Amino acid sequence: MISFQVPQAIQQANLSAVRLIVSDLDGTLTASDRLSAALIEAFEQLAAAEIRVLISTGRSVGWGMALAQYLPVAGVMTENGGAICWPEQAPIILSPIAAIADHRQQLQQCFQQIQQHWPQLQAAADNAFRQTDWAFDVTGLTEADLTQIAAIAMEQGLDFVYSAVQCHLLPRGQSKGRSLWQVCQSTFPALQPEQIVTVGDSPNDASLFAEFPLSVGVANLVPYLPRLPQPPRYLCQQPEVAGFLELVEVLLRDRA
Repeated sequence: MISFQVPQAIQQANLSAVRLIVSDLDGTLTASDRLSAALIEAFEQLAAAEIRVLISTGRSVGWGMALAQYLPVAGVMTENGGAICWPEQAPIILSPIAAIADHRQQLQQCFQQIQQHWPQLQAAADNAFRQTDWAFDVTGLTEADLTQIAAIAMEQGLDFVYSAVQCHLLPRGQSKGRSLWQVCQSTFPALQPEQIVTVGDSPNDASLFAEFPLSVGVANLVPYLPRLPQPPRYLCQQPEVAGFLELVEVLLRDRA
């Protein structure tokens, strides 16, 4: 078990300098797998306070294009850092993949090898809309199973992450945190690290917690804390979008 410092309560945070929120989607901005009117209202309040929102999700580029178009957010980083979707623009691949078709064949072959050990696993329905990663079931897999799957992926020259929603095979070195640095340098170059707050709920958000000093977990992250190399600095009392709204309240409080 990894030892770690207990995160502080989000109410103790001083977030007065924050100008950008980078948040996971499923389990962080949702409630029972749905987006809510309260979330949209919070996005609008943040925009009025000149705080931008960037979603960082394990969902596909196809999902990201739709979310970026219809939600009042700056953009959507998809596939655990694999691509960025801006409104009214074609998605931009962030990982240095030489040939997407060959890469996707490698991902599929690795998944087929995993299926030999866990034949019940099913590929995600949206893999047809993915570019950089391959998603499949997480339901029913134990911590030991996940460790073995990660070892298989590594043998095949790939990385592996998982969330409460899905498992993902992806290129070595691809992560939400690393790609966020890349996006910030190209799109938000004036922002300093202390002006960015990252938010998540699952192990695939670990790089957001480790690489940015102002990181926040919603309460449903708690069962995963022992598995994280580094916990978030702050923790909300409430799970899912209710926890995200706690963060929004602190951000707006600091600007009152």
